Amino acid sequence: MNKVRIRPLVLGWVMSGDLFELPARGRLLVTREYDSVKQDFFYRCLGGGVEFGETSEAALRREFLEEIQAEVMNIRPLGFAENLFTYNGKPGHEWIQSYQCDLVDPRFYQQSEIRGIEGKTEFVARWVECDRFRSRELRLVPEVCLPYLEQLA
Repeated sequence: MNKVRIRPLVLGWVMSGDLFELPARGRLLVTREYDSVKQDFFYRCLGGGVEFGETSEAALRREFLEEIQAEVMNIRPLGFAENLFTYNGKPGHEWIQSYQCDLVDPRFYQQSEIRGIEGKTEFVARWVECDRFRSRELRLVPEVCLPYLEQLA
């Protein structure tokens, strides 16, 4: 029997920007993923599942350590959202706690690509201009979290 459940999830919204550029054009750390059924690319912030007995903030710290070996700091809540979606032809349901945070190691901000691993799957995280998501040139998911782009500093 296929067990369908709601997945508790935490996402870290990590910003980088050019301090000398006015107006500031922030960049967001995201991964690019692909839905083979929809034949569509989309982008998502780093994060992952919240385990039983774990706070969402602790899960955020653990996920960044596991995936890109990075510590996070200055953790600030952005909001909570519920996301109903279809990915690769299968329905999904998530409860998402989002945080804006910073990476402790400043060297991450100098890299155009950050290699990571989730389980046994390797991925690449990139800094992408927020304006590309705001204009809908690129699709950022979950779409219910798009208003957070306006809260990012």
